[in-house]
Amino acid sequence: MVEGRATAPSSGHPATARELSLLVARAQSGDRDALDQLLRSLQDPLYRHVLAIVRDSDIALDVLQDSLFTISRKLKTLRDSLWLKAWAYRIATRTAIRKSRSEKRWSETLRDDELASLENPEADDRFEPELLAVLPSLVDALPPASQVVLRMHYLESLTHTEIAEALEIALGTVKSRLAYGLDVLRKELANRNFRPSQYSASPDKTAPDTIPL
Repeated sequence: MVEGRATAPSSGHPATARELSLLVARAQSGDRDALDQLLRSLQDPLYRHVLAIVRDSDIALDVLQDSLFTISRKLKTLRDSLWLKAWAYRIATRTAIRKSRSEKRWSETLRDDELASLENPEADDRFEPELLAVLPSLVDALPPASQVVLRMHYLESLTHTEIAEALEIALGTVKSRLAYGLDVLRKELANRNFRPSQYSASPDKTAPDTIPL
């Protein structure tokens, strides 16, 4: 367990795959400063992710604390640093679902094969830059599962494969949820006669300045 308090990240995240690999290696070898830096880099994105699942800030904080503790405790089992994000999100997702007040519903929703069975015409998940800028203010209107996938891909920059691994769902399901979510958003914006100047991105949801570990 990491002693002290982890502060919310601001800057200094690992910029390259090589830097991340070195940081993970240092943390796995027992470097406490490296471990703290690694946890700080994960803290805010994981908080946003679990908050989208549990929909309660107090529960989200509990989930975040448990997830960071598990990550720090099991980090030595991670064989490839390139999978750090997917691995950390998987831990956080499992913890969030377990603590969610709608655990059964979430488990079924994330694994629902209904969308995966829809025809997926090489899902066009490109998102126009002006729409991406307002995504945080609109994504809450999406069905929960599509919302989580869109947040992970567009706001947290996880790849399709990383999302599939993190949520433990099929790659086709990830692509279908993205395509479905984008289609819903585009139709909603068309109904509103969308103009970029109408919207401003919502402030990022970040974890509190300090999280006791």
